[in-house]
Amino acid sequence: MTADRTNPVTRPAADPVVTTPYGAVRGRFEHGVAVFRGIPYAAPPFGPRRFRPPAPPEPWEGVRDAGAFGPTAPKPPYSEAFAQYLSDPVVPGDDCLNLNVWTPEPGPDGRLPVVVWFHGGALTRGSSAVPVYDGRHFARDGIVFVSINHRLGVEGYGLFPDAPANPGLRDQLAALRWVHESIAAFGGDPARITLAGQSAGAISVGTLIAAPQAQGLFRRAVLQSGAPEAFERDKVRRMVRRMANRLKIPATAEAFAAVDRDLLLRTQAEIGRLSSPVLGGPAFGIVIDGDLVPRDPLEALADGDAARDADLLLGWTREEHRLWLVPGGLLERVDRLGAVALAGAMARCRCGHEVPRGYRALHPEAGTAETVGQMITDHLLRLPLHRLADTRPGPSYAYEFAWPSLRPGLGSCHALELGFVFDNGDVPESAKLAGEGAPQELADAMHGAWVRFAETGDPGWEAWNASHPVRVFGDTDADVDGMSYTAYGPRDAELALWRTADPAGPAPTAPAVPVSPDPLMARPPRGTELRAAVRRLRRVGGAHRR
Repeated sequence: MTADRTNPVTRPAADPVVTTPYGAVRGRFEHGVAVFRGIPYAAPPFGPRRFRPPAPPEPWEGVRDAGAFGPTAPKPPYSEAFAQYLSDPVVPGDDCLNLNVWTPEPGPDGRLPVVVWFHGGALTRGSSAVPVYDGRHFARDGIVFVSINHRLGVEGYGLFPDAPANPGLRDQLAALRWVHESIAAFGGDPARITLAGQSAGAISVGTLIAAPQAQGLFRRAVLQSGAPEAFERDKVRRMVRRMANRLKIPATAEAFAAVDRDLLLRTQAEIGRLSSPVLGGPAFGIVIDGDLVPRDPLEALADGDAARDADLLLGWTREEHRLWLVPGGLLERVDRLGAVALAGAMARCRCGHEVPRGYRALHPEAGTAETVGQMITDHLLRLPLHRLADTRPGPSYAYEFAWPSLRPGLGSCHALELGFVFDNGDVPESAKLAGEGAPQELADAMHGAWVRFAETGDPGWEAWNASHPVRVFGDTDADVDGMSYTAYGPRDAELALWRTADPAGPAPTAPAVPVSPDPLMARPPRGTELRAAVRRLRRVGGAHRR
């Protein structure tokens, strides 16, 4: 991608000042747009507020400086294997419930569309300060762009008997309410708010648009590589109990609040190091709580109980799994495990042998790691997103990102599309994942589609229907002009295999797949064998979801 293409703009004599419900903030003019960073939307979630729902911030007198990113939520660093691809800056401080605004037109007369961004990081890492998430190019193109921080890991998603569930998601709802009430002063239109997120951020968006308390606070939603889901409560409890056992304390919020914060983060990282989309295992996630999340969000959205008229843009990358498997050499080790890895994938996806057998028949050239990765991607992402698009009354638009990274082995992996969506390929942090020399025309195509969707609800291609149109971006193997084209049902044959595994499941219909005998899958493993396969797969190495 090329360097910044913003037209030269003379900076006004004074920094922009906007009044929020809690006090005035002073931003900066940068690249021809106004930027306000580190604005608190809730009080610091520590001391007596730790593990509690967010409280309003204390109002302030005078004008608060909003020139720098605010503190990030406590989080462990990425492992060395992942840090070579992903950036995750840390800003110290307790006032971590803050947000940032990029706007081309600060002031109440703008009435511009708004995008609210929820970062990825498996609900344990990430922040709004990641350079790839800089919103200046959205603002350049007429969008008021907001990015938020919220509590992560055990602070935001630990499940305790003496504290409410999902405090991190409650932070996100508080931020959304702040945006709805305050964004008009920054030039935004509260009636045209689009929620957008990637990976864990997309899971959060899917949960929020299903939440009863969030209805009326948004108009559209973008789900990139993440589907609405509710974690099993026992899965989260196991994570908390294992941390408590390591720390030798009760599994209560009161006991956890008394632990040194750095020790808590180290313990969380140690306990969670073998959890990933491929390996499963105990992890932190959003749970049904009878309040903010009264039922499974995918079920609520598929039944039409929530967000009936919201426009949706949803999709995935072609090779999501490569970010989960390439760092640390796990891809090669899964290939060597062969039948054991396939058995582990069956246990992870709760399917029978007919599913991996069908994938092998469809893609006989694929190795074990590719088969396992595509199975798990379909199970976690494509199946539920297909179901969402199939069942909702409102318009949905699907995409697939297919451009392969210039970094060896990554392919079109998880999170690779972010630099193109934000049109931020000129920042070094984008090149960590994409490599040097990524095509600007692909950024023009993707960023332009996201801008159009925020403005009108139509990104520029056919809405989802019975023919399953999917806009494919950056497919270097396709004989097409330009950087995108529309394919019809590109994953239908694979997804149809799951109907055999679950006759009541939502997989699309497709012609029967001829299945040849496969000596690796001649006998479906028994339950104990499946569990042993998963344990062995976890021992070969850990990964972390973006």
